[in-house]
Amino acid sequence: MTGLAPIDGLALLAIAAKAAGYAAALLAMGGVLFDAAFRRLADPAVLRLARRLAAGAAVAGLAVLAARFGIRAARISGMGLEGATDPTMLGFVWQSPLGTAAIWRGVGEAAILAVLLPGAGLWVAVGGAVAVGASYAQVGHTLGDPRAALAGLLVLHLLAVAFWVGALAPLRRAAQAPDGAALLHRFGVVAAGVVALLAAAGIALAWLLSGSLLALLGTAYGWGLLAKVAVVAALLGLAALNKWRLVPALAAGAPGAPAALRRSIAVEGAAVFLIFLATAAITTVTTPPVKL
Repeated sequence: MTGLAPIDGLALLAIAAKAAGYAAALLAMGGVLFDAAFRRLADPAVLRLARRLAAGAAVAGLAVLAARFGIRAARISGMGLEGATDPTMLGFVWQSPLGTAAIWRGVGEAAILAVLLPGAGLWVAVGGAVAVGASYAQVGHTLGDPRAALAGLLVLHLLAVAFWVGALAPLRRAAQAPDGAALLHRFGVVAAGVVALLAAAGIALAWLLSGSLLALLGTAYGWGLLAKVAVVAALLGLAALNKWRLVPALAAGAPGAPAALRRSIAVEGAAVFLIFLATAAITTVTTPPVKL
């Protein structure tokens, strides 16, 4: 298929590592954004969970980032896994856009750890979340033209996704809290705007990268993107079910509502990881049509 690179063991390893990196980065960013958005409404236990997940994901993200350097060196060296520790190959990777992205992401994820500190620590962490988002604009398809528009749209898209992803575990915890329905309802209201931003930025990115939406058809990049969109559409349907049926049932004290909502949020989490895998595959082994 047009635009599809060879897929071998190292490519699969690169996809897995990239998906893990997405998960860690977006959980770290999202936990911070959740804390900033709902710190006056959420139960303290829910906020503590968000902060701890953000900090833990930031540490995991740093480890995954180091692993990705080795995998990238192995892929470009032609030496197999031996190339993962070759100083020359690692130097090439460091001098590439991935090295620039690593600086942004490393600084950002380190700053996110400040979410565990009182006072201004949260706002340092928010700055770190923005830096992590900006790191993804230093590498990949957004290096093309129009550079500023692509980078800005990507960062907005990632912040919107992170807000959603980082909220899943705290909201699942909130479903057990006596006053959790108020937080879940408020999240649904805020999420409506976030989803609109996510969709608008995603569509604009696809348009700028492909030249036209019709150009996506018949290419590996296009089919990968369509698969991702299909999972996102299903995820939005599930989120709508939560907002319009399960959250009101929780607020009304319906028997079994907390358990049903927790199960639904768990399914959302699984679907999100499928999106990470699809995105990792798209950005690792395919090329946007405009660049073919």
